[in-house]
Amino acid sequence: MFLSKLLEPVKVAAREAGDLLWQIYQSGDFEYNAKADDSPVTSADYAANRAIIERLSELTPDIPIISEENFHVPLLQRQDWPRYWLIDPMDGTQEFVARSGDFAVSIALVEHGWPALGVIYWPKEQIWYYATRGHGAFKQQRNLINRIRVHEHQSGEPLRIAVSRRQSRAVIDALLSPSQTVEYIALGSCSLKSCLVAEGGADCYLRIGPTGEWDTGAVHVIVEEAGGKILDSQFFPLTYNQRETLANPDFMVIGQSSAGWSELIQSRATNR
Repeated sequence: MFLSKLLEPVKVAAREAGDLLWQIYQSGDFEYNAKADDSPVTSADYAANRAIIERLSELTPDIPIISEENFHVPLLQRQDWPRYWLIDPMDGTQEFVARSGDFAVSIALVEHGWPALGVIYWPKEQIWYYATRGHGAFKQQRNLINRIRVHEHQSGEPLRIAVSRRQSRAVIDALLSPSQTVEYIALGSCSLKSCLVAEGGADCYLRIGPTGEWDTGAVHVIVEEAGGKILDSQFFPLTYNQRETLANPDFMVIGQSSAGWSELIQSRATNR
């Protein structure tokens, strides 16, 4: 009941932040900088961050918030939180700057160390993806709502892999079984590629490179409620709020496969 009451207000918060991002995107009036880790950030990220935090603080004043743009909360302070908001005000800043339109707002509620509610909003297409634990995953475009489900990849079918427009395909090829036929589907934003798997438009998404827990929190519950999984590169589940760092290891978003994913994707060492 608690999650169901939160869902619609969170969808509104995501849309409002997304609309703000879209207005700034269309105007082209934003500042671009690099963070200490060389990842990009814009004034639009900060504007959306302020809008989401303001909304969530009004909605649930007693629930703390961790965002990509203000995440410096020591583990000792947060490790016993029963629940907290985990947000990425703009997932896909590189796509925003590159003018592809493939960026999204990501809001998750984590309860007892596991994502329980997730909302993704894609401003360009005016699409929400959302889920609450135990109640299925959904895609909404304006007033049209459909339940979504991962695709079951059959042995012998080409493996459809969601990839970044900016990542070397050779890096992904090296992770796959040599005999596997592959089709690549290019799309921006970590969360949008994950949602593509959740709705059955791709079989998997292999993420190599730095991400934070805010990149996977919302899509984790969406993918799982759609019948898929998010695992690290050794096929272990991702974890939340268990380490001083909020950095993720390399991970994979997978649907279902009659062949078994360990036969299609090679396990490798990872920093966990």
